[in-house]
Amino acid sequence: MHFIPEDIDHYVVAHSEDEPELLQQLTRETYQKILQPRMLSGHYQGRLLSMICKLVHPKNILEIGTYTGYSALCLAEGMQTSGELHTIDINEELFDFQRKYFDKSDFGKHIHQHLGNALEIIPKLNTTFDLVFIDADKENYTNYFEAVIDKLNSGGIILSDNVLWSGKVLDTTFKKEDTSTPALIAYNKLLKEDKRVETVVLPIRDGLTISRKL
Repeated sequence: MHFIPEDIDHYVVAHSEDEPELLQQLTRETYQKILQPRMLSGHYQGRLLSMICKLVHPKNILEIGTYTGYSALCLAEGMQTSGELHTIDINEELFDFQRKYFDKSDFGKHIHQHLGNALEIIPKLNTTFDLVFIDADKENYTNYFEAVIDKLNSGGIILSDNVLWSGKVLDTTFKKEDTSTPALIAYNKLLKEDKRVETVVLPIRDGLTISRKL
């Protein structure tokens, strides 16, 4: 989804930080071997995630939705040296793929994979977080928010991806089988109204929300 002219978009990418070589390799292999490669955060959004994380400089990070590990590696770039990143995904077929790239990075020993239902795993994590990235099934975004908000330290950040959903959040006549669109509409409304956080929506790629816990 493009909110600005394509040539300006190319200019923006060209004048932002280059994509690290390891992430270029990960991208190539994802497109060669993995279904739905468009789910990757990608070069530009990955650099944005890295920059935000470097500004926050979190000790502990939680990611909900690992896919092939691209965004986890971007977030890990800004993590404190003694920090830990916990990433959760339900797809066991991607576990070894993720691990291969985590171990190739400088952050492998600090990245912990969790396989299964995030709503069951999160309550069992015996830590609090400074940054949470939500990028999983859209129907559960509100449930994920409620699951993590009490584990988020004061001043901590929640990043939520795909919150504009290719513009479908403007649609009030979505099909009955479309459960993602109404879920995201409800989630965006929650973030706006919930007094525990302050929120800004960025019209970048498919929409990225930054919410700060008060």
